[in-house]
Amino acid sequence: MTWGPELEELRRREALAEQLGGADKVDRQHHFGKLTVRERIDEIVDSGSFWELGKTAGVARYDEQGNLVDFTPSNFVFGIAELDGRPAVVSGDDFTVRGGSNDASISAKREASEAIAFEMRLPHVRLLDGMSGGGSVKTIEQAGRTYIPILPGWHIVVDHLNVAPSVSLVLGSVAGFGAARAVASHYSVMVRGTSQMMIAGPALVEQAGLGSVSKEELGHADIHTRNGAIDDAVDTEAEAFERALHFLSYLPTSIDELPPVEDWGDDPGRRDEWLLDAVPRNPRQSYDMRRVIAAIVDDGSFFEIGRDWGTSIIGGLARLDGVPVAVYGENPAMYGGGWTAASCRKLTRLIDLASLFKLPMIHLEDCPGFLIGKESEQDATVRYGTEVLVALREAQMPYCTVVVRKAFGIAGAANRKPGSESLRLAWPSGDWGSLPLEGGLEVAYKAELAASDAPDQLKAEITERLNRVRSPHRSAEFYEVEQIIDPRDTRPMLCDWVRLARRTLRPGPPSWGYRP
Repeated sequence: MTWGPELEELRRREALAEQLGGADKVDRQHHFGKLTVRERIDEIVDSGSFWELGKTAGVARYDEQGNLVDFTPSNFVFGIAELDGRPAVVSGDDFTVRGGSNDASISAKREASEAIAFEMRLPHVRLLDGMSGGGSVKTIEQAGRTYIPILPGWHIVVDHLNVAPSVSLVLGSVAGFGAARAVASHYSVMVRGTSQMMIAGPALVEQAGLGSVSKEELGHADIHTRNGAIDDAVDTEAEAFERALHFLSYLPTSIDELPPVEDWGDDPGRRDEWLLDAVPRNPRQSYDMRRVIAAIVDDGSFFEIGRDWGTSIIGGLARLDGVPVAVYGENPAMYGGGWTAASCRKLTRLIDLASLFKLPMIHLEDCPGFLIGKESEQDATVRYGTEVLVALREAQMPYCTVVVRKAFGIAGAANRKPGSESLRLAWPSGDWGSLPLEGGLEVAYKAELAASDAPDQLKAEITERLNRVRSPHRSAEFYEVEQIIDPRDTRPMLCDWVRLARRTLRPGPPSWGYRP
């Protein structure tokens, strides 16, 4: 006697699992331009590296003799794999079986995927499509009762955020619990045209008396990348996989390690001549901050996060002499670089990410302060801006600022990490104070101007007087900025700084939890 029959039964069940929800459901998935969960996993993991767990879990039907008659696999596939040679947990919803809803026995496997990623301290890449474990009304009939809502395993999802990288790819229509899992990550991506994300679908919205809307009107990728619920959007699933792998390449496998250094092949001493004239002399004239960032970091290494929301701040990951860093700069082309409520929320997340994974942080500052006006007050900009400064105080990473142009007001104080001797460099174009001279002059000298018979002439005279003491060299005399530098020397200096900064880094838990 051998165990051949049992192994044959195992192979049969594995083959049934690989059929997913059946040929017709697979064809329907392809019809809508989407890959199946197994095709997605094959695309993102290193070839041959996927170690699937719970493959034969599902719903079985037997005849009177106990023989397997029919088998529907669980609509959740997960396992451990290698991504670019590093281990990670990869999980995905199978929309071909009950749309990924909870009444297809998904819960135990989904919770196990989160728990294994947490306990083994591995990155987790979620491929979301459907309810992602949320219930449907059909669950009531199957269970014979209703139930008070809970989020099984949610504590592990939250705890994992402070242990290892988490990436969510929204690859189909995701609602309810699936939407919550999408945003509870360090980085998220949607695919335009084939994915939507919403709290509740069109049927529930209409039933609530809120009108007839389509899935696209509720949850198109452009909606959620502009409101900050999702970080980025791409046009194909292949691009989503590439973005996930690119993001992970800057981060360690867990907080027990430092981020990986790569030989990027870009000369750390490179000096770009055009930087000398990058900033216009006219303070009201804009310039391309993305081009400045790209010139300073390793060539082609800037990975921008959240390009379509909080647009007055540009932020993301990059490398300097191969060392991963977080970098951000105000965008003078949007609100003059003024901090908005949205841009502050985006910046807090980037600071938390840098602190959690020990990424040295570079700030290329051109900050006129908080955006002012009625809308800014209504958006509670000062609260979210203060949250940025609190996050900076709590953060555990080296911090360096290059004042490219403006540094004004409370927001401008982000030139330094509070309580730290963080390095500050400044270009000759640096201009700072409690208020910008343009606009602030009328407030400070309101009485004098009102009493003058020639207010325009007096304003010009005052402006000339103030401009004579406006030079950043006056501040350097008092050591209010550490060094005025030639803009062309920015990259070489930052490469020197980041090599020193990395020596101070130690792996370990964060002082403050990550705020998704």
